[in-house]
Amino acid sequence: MTELLAVAVITILAVISPGADFAMVTRNSYLHGRRAGLLAAAGIALGVQVHVFYTMLGVGLLIAHTPSLFLAIKLVGAAYLVYIGYRTFVAKAVLQPDLSAQPAGSALAALRSGFMTNALNPKTTLFVLSTYTQVVGADTATAAQFGYGLFMSLAHWLWFSLVALFFSDQRLRGAMLRGQNVLNKGIGAVLVGLGLTLALAPMAR
Repeated sequence: MTELLAVAVITILAVISPGADFAMVTRNSYLHGRRAGLLAAAGIALGVQVHVFYTMLGVGLLIAHTPSLFLAIKLVGAAYLVYIGYRTFVAKAVLQPDLSAQPAGSALAALRSGFMTNALNPKTTLFVLSTYTQVVGADTATAAQFGYGLFMSLAHWLWFSLVALFFSDQRLRGAMLRGQNVLNKGIGAVLVGLGLTLALAPMAR
């Protein structure tokens, strides 16, 4: 029970701390609507499972003890955030937004954006790896370890679904779209800033 409580507390704190996942869901929700925001949240939850599976398979330990591999993952993730941030920053405003319309292929794009943002996020790598190596005991049953991983994904999905619901509210979204020139630049700058911060962060962990 103590182990379960520790995993739950660490997970909740990690989920609600602002970061790239939050910025990505906010971006998708206000630009493309509730469905895109919820799909991004689902993508984030799927991305968490990538970290859980490679950690349980032992690859996480390899990453922890191979600085060059961890650096490569960090730089790829940072480059992805900078790319999305730049595209958002320079995006042209939608003059007459249709709040119910979804562009072709947006469902897959929204899911992919959430998945890639989380799967390539070294913050999540360290969160999952440290939880499984420092909190979860070596004698913990495999079923319980998988259960912890599912809880992590569920917590991410629930929190970011709430974020998506909030930022896709019709009145709030309409107001955000009317000021999207400024908002695009703000969110784009945040994503680029997060990417650069990840790229320049010291390797000590």
